[in-house]
Amino acid sequence: MTNLCFVVTKMKLLLGSGGLRSADRRRLYHELMAEHFAGINEILFIPYASSNHSDYTSRIREFSASCGVEIRGIEEFSNPIEAIESAQGLYVGGGNTFLLVRDLHRNGLIGPIRQRVSDGMPYMGVSAGSNVASPSMQTTNDMPIVAPSSFETFGIIPFQINPHYHDGQIWMKDGDEFYEHFGETRAQRLSEYHEQNTLPVLGLWEGSFLKWNGTEGLLIGADATVFHQGKSPVKYNPGTKFDGNLIPI
Repeated sequence: MTNLCFVVTKMKLLLGSGGLRSADRRRLYHELMAEHFAGINEILFIPYASSNHSDYTSRIREFSASCGVEIRGIEEFSNPIEAIESAQGLYVGGGNTFLLVRDLHRNGLIGPIRQRVSDGMPYMGVSAGSNVASPSMQTTNDMPIVAPSSFETFGIIPFQINPHYHDGQIWMKDGDEFYEHFGETRAQRLSEYHEQNTLPVLGLWEGSFLKWNGTEGLLIGADATVFHQGKSPVKYNPGTKFDGNLIPI
């Protein structure tokens, strides 16, 4: 994998886990998105985590309409790299991370996006779109439905993100009764990542967002759990600030 040099110039990232099925969470999404892209007339949306690009763009445009920002899908451009180079802001949507990363590499967008965001272009990612802000996609939860040419992603943050994180065991519902699933936990999955890799991991709970400016991040909306190799995971509340090693500051 390419060795990445993390630039500490001012950056503007908004990274969300998803889980926006309550009115309060949708309200926060709209407020943060409007603030994040304030002063921008049009943002570029990348729908590659879904197979139907135009339909996905339309759904995000409708869902985000109250933010007051025009959304245009990258599939509308004949040259995706030129679309990135001319974009005022960028939004990468959620879905299947393997599909997203495959098409990012196929279209030669990893380097151009990394450069534009490092130069200060506002970036927003949700779910898979947050995962690919990391140096690699290796902390995704998704099924490998396609094979990307590389696991390398944007590396615009110096740590990994695991979206949709939750603590504990899964409980199943049968009618009005709940019973334990007894399957492995997300923490066990992330411990496997740390058997082979050293970067810290931020497990974003549903409804949570991280604002990142190139040197520090602010947790908003819901909790997050931090994983360091060889250490027990630690849960943090909204309002916590982190440095690039996911150490509270």
